[in-house]
Amino acid sequence: MKRTFSLTGVARQAVAASLIAGFLPGLALAADFTGTLEKIKNDETVVVGFREASIPFSYYDDAKQPIGYSIDFTKHVLDNLRTTLNLPNLNVRWLPITSQNRISLLQNGTIDFECTTTTHNASREKQVAFSNSLFIIGTRLLAKKDSGIKDFSDLKGQTVVVGAGTTSEIILRKLNVDEKMDMRIISAKDHSESFLTLSTGRAKAMMMDDALLAGERAKTRNPQDYVITGTPQSYEAYGCMVRKGDTQMKQLVDQTIAKVETSGQGAEIYNKWFMNPIPPKQVNLDFPMSDAMKRLFAQPNDKINPEAK
Repeated sequence: MKRTFSLTGVARQAVAASLIAGFLPGLALAADFTGTLEKIKNDETVVVGFREASIPFSYYDDAKQPIGYSIDFTKHVLDNLRTTLNLPNLNVRWLPITSQNRISLLQNGTIDFECTTTTHNASREKQVAFSNSLFIIGTRLLAKKDSGIKDFSDLKGQTVVVGAGTTSEIILRKLNVDEKMDMRIISAKDHSESFLTLSTGRAKAMMMDDALLAGERAKTRNPQDYVITGTPQSYEAYGCMVRKGDTQMKQLVDQTIAKVETSGQGAEIYNKWFMNPIPPKQVNLDFPMSDAMKRLFAQPNDKINPEAK
């Protein structure tokens, strides 16, 4: 007589827990996926936020597909989701986001996570959770070579453009008040609008993360006409955003990033986007890896202040 066996509820929970722990080493044993992982598992779909014009991190190629440094990290996260959730045919929906709506779209469940150019700071940490850092930047200026702008002190009485809702805008407005600089500050909706404001002479300088400034300069017809300048006003870390309190999703993203950064894959991604010709104009940003980035890749972390001693 052939016997059949069925798992008890306790046994089923134990198997599920061992599977999760196997895919996510170090995760506290759980009976099932929770939060975002549960949502993705049930829907067999993940919705990923991306920026449309943040060269070289997240932007469209000629076929209107997302590409970039951050997108390459995102694809590693997607691969880990496919393995962990046993969804080899996971449906991926890419949704454009902006600096103004990215947090609300994550909080209300419209997107499941995003890895783009979002700075990890204390204010945002009250609303969302951040993964291990992807990138460390300094906030600086982009100006025309003949503008006479060499540092922030040269902006007194000048018009400056900055992205709306960015940490650079907060820093710039505080500097304007504290130093009584009488700057006229234009808040642009995105990087492209910021650069258009600068290139058409409506602003004397543009403040943004230095790596993004290199990307904007690369898009113009004559990159040599522009200079990245000024003493960095802050050092900031980009991280992937996941929903606050979503321990499983954060751990999956953290472990993915740590593996990429420490395995040498991170350095390959960096060289691909910052030291080689990239779309759309095959311009080389020629932006060597900083010591801060080297330290991050050696010891991945999710610190708010990446350069704090």
